Amino acid sequence: MRHRHFRDGPALLRIGTAVESCPAVVAVPLEIPLEIAASYRARTRGLLGRDGIEGALLLTPAASVHTFRMRFAIDVAYLDRAGTVLAVTTMRPGRLGLPRLRARRVLEAEAGTMAAWGIRPGVRLHIEPAPVRADRTTPGSTPDPGDSGTQQGPGQAPARPR
Repeated sequence: MRHRHFRDGPALLRIGTAVESCPAVVAVPLEIPLEIAASYRARTRGLLGRDGIEGALLLTPAASVHTFRMRFAIDVAYLDRAGTVLAVTTMRPGRLGLPRLRARRVLEAEAGTMAAWGIRPGVRLHIEPAPVRADRTTPGSTPDPGDSGTQQGPGQAPARPR
């Protein structure tokens, strides 16, 4: 995996699980909504002030976390540069986690969810950008059938109503 620079915002966490009888065969991977906190401000806020989270939160770069002023217990997975899980632990509110050697990212989710997702040491996680929603047309694209048909080209002033 090449080294990626993440930005704050939504993404998808994919967890590919190998079938026990044949490790080369991969079952359908789980797709979990992920929120990335890459800026100092987003990492500092983290899950503070929330009553829960749908999916997970990725703090990058990070090697440790705390749960001071948190309202709920969380599962914490420490990841290396390649996205391999180094350790998983559950932290109650008001705790300080020790830094983990080789950890570059930390994944947080509500307590109990990581075990249900199959996240354990040695599992490789894949982080992908969130799918782009196609609810807006880009400049120069074909207008919607219900559109009035007036299109503004580059360097043209907007049409005036008569």
